Amino acid sequence: MKILLIGGTGTISSAITKKIIENDWDLWLLNRGNRSGDLPPGVNEIKCDINDEANTAAKLNGHKFDVVADFIIFNTSQAERDWRLFKDRTKQYIFISSASAYQKPLSNYLINEATPLANPYWKYSRDKIACEDFFMAKYREDGFPITIIRPSHTYDEKRIPLGIHGGKGSWQVIKRMLDGKPVIIHGDGTSLWTMTSSTDFAEAFVGLTGNIKALGESIQITSDESLTWNQIYEAIAASLGVPLKAVHISSYFLAKAGPYDYHGALLGDKANTVVFENSKLKRLVPGFTAKVRFDQGLKKCVEYLLSHKESQIPDPEFDVWCDKIIAVQERALKEMQG
Repeated sequence: MKILLIGGTGTISSAITKKIIENDWDLWLLNRGNRSGDLPPGVNEIKCDINDEANTAAKLNGHKFDVVADFIIFNTSQAERDWRLFKDRTKQYIFISSASAYQKPLSNYLINEATPLANPYWKYSRDKIACEDFFMAKYREDGFPITIIRPSHTYDEKRIPLGIHGGKGSWQVIKRMLDGKPVIIHGDGTSLWTMTSSTDFAEAFVGLTGNIKALGESIQITSDESLTWNQIYEAIAASLGVPLKAVHISSYFLAKAGPYDYHGALLGDKANTVVFENSKLKRLVPGFTAKVRFDQGLKKCVEYLLSHKESQIPDPEFDVWCDKIIAVQERALKEMQG
């Protein structure tokens, strides 16, 4: 198969790139070429900015693909651009949506592809829903060969998945743990969450590429393992070999306190209990099951972070914010207790 990935160097798409190369398929990446040094041998590149539609169309001249997948669409104008570029160039077009598009608050904690799409808390999710609506309309009206994939919280070995962190990644939370400082867990830490390894995601994704039964369908790709946020943070601390000192703070309070934008990411996503029912994926990709248990995948994340200094990016502003908001809660409790 000849496959084009738009992006191809992110958390999810990097694992997919490696998996496709393992299958010895004809892989092409369309991006600006800023991270070409990270690519495995055998990848063909089309270097351009897809937002320059005319130049992209010229670069694509003469190309036809079995599958095109775009990992960097976030609004309908980008969806419309891709439709114009690829409606006559591919047998299957895969749009990467988001499981955050599912109904918030949920009427049922168990989620499958029939769960309504509605998220009043997060514009990111509403934009993904609008893109889904656009592509499905083109499928119904013109036979555009769309497949919609909804990832949930997917991680790779370079990123430790967290509920609360600053704008510079996970290191400052890890450093707080290593320094014996308290870390914030949103809510009471008992809501359920699902983490999915990027290698498991790639396995399922490849099973959907070129799959005629996936055309016109929406499919979620997640692990079947559900953990509380307390368990997630306990696993992180255990991997670091330190005790967990957790402070639980209301998600609503965190969203309102600022300056970090936790409104969508918490109230519209991580503060909700989610358990995914993945029978549709398993029907379309017989034999698939997520293999990487979270605590095992997490150990690789911790090993990578501790052995790669360039990933240890300090975030002193977030560190100060954590201390401040924890102190505010402690003062309020003391006042209420007399």
